[in-house]
Amino acid sequence: MKHIIAEARKTYHQELLSEKVLTINMHGVPSNADSSSKLSIAISKYIADKLTAEIQEKALGQTSGAKFEQINMNFLAATFPKMQNICPGKWHIEKLGNRNAIKTSSFAQYEHIDYLNDLAKANAGLAASIGNDYMVAPDVVVYRETEEDEVINSPVPIVDDTVCKQADLRKKNGGLPILHASVSAKWTMRSDRAQNSRTEALGLIRNRKGHLPHIVVITGEPLPSRIASLALGTGDIDCVYHFALYELMEAVNSIGAEDAKEMLNILVCGKRLKDISDLPLDLAL
Repeated sequence: MKHIIAEARKTYHQELLSEKVLTINMHGVPSNADSSSKLSIAISKYIADKLTAEIQEKALGQTSGAKFEQINMNFLAATFPKMQNICPGKWHIEKLGNRNAIKTSSFAQYEHIDYLNDLAKANAGLAASIGNDYMVAPDVVVYRETEEDEVINSPVPIVDDTVCKQADLRKKNGGLPILHASVSAKWTMRSDRAQNSRTEALGLIRNRKGHLPHIVVITGEPLPSRIASLALGTGDIDCVYHFALYELMEAVNSIGAEDAKEMLNILVCGKRLKDISDLPLDLAL
């Protein structure tokens, strides 16, 4: 019997290889490694070898990031909507971008953002007061459609016209879809770039009305110390998910880098770092 998440994880890694996101160059440096760090190269090379990466030129920087976003979206689309027994609903997984008509204000919790934006454009003083941190653009979103009364009232009657007149989930109330999760994809974490995810998270937290969506980060960063710069602490990001955590743990143990082992243990035992395969089930909460 094939299990959906186990098979999807294999496909996920195959896509990273076939799309040339994870490669090894002619000098033996993997595409997610920091070429100036021997430890980064050693860890990422171990992982790349385990996943049978080939020697070839990596995708260009921006192209690599966009492909990583798409592959993460594919993984979620292949897993999360299929868990109807534990998380029922009409689910959609979308990769956002400049060409996508869907934006943060397309969801019930953030529909007021467009109104604030219009006000700010018309009033410079107001713009200076409220700032622009409400302009949040996640890489990938998971959202749920509102439900018809026929669905809500099956198999037992729950609502009628006298109650639940403002509930977000009820389609009859005319609301927008509900943002369930915001996913930030960072193939690597190089100092300041990693903190963009935290900025996005704080914007989602501060500017929502109603239910707070899951806020997660997926990364391919090999160095535990750099992952820790984003993963440690609570209050903003739910958790950081690694594209190959099991292989990363094996690599760190095999190489014997004690500081890296200790930090990785802190992150994993502290539930601040999980494997990509954990994400679909965590989103079901």
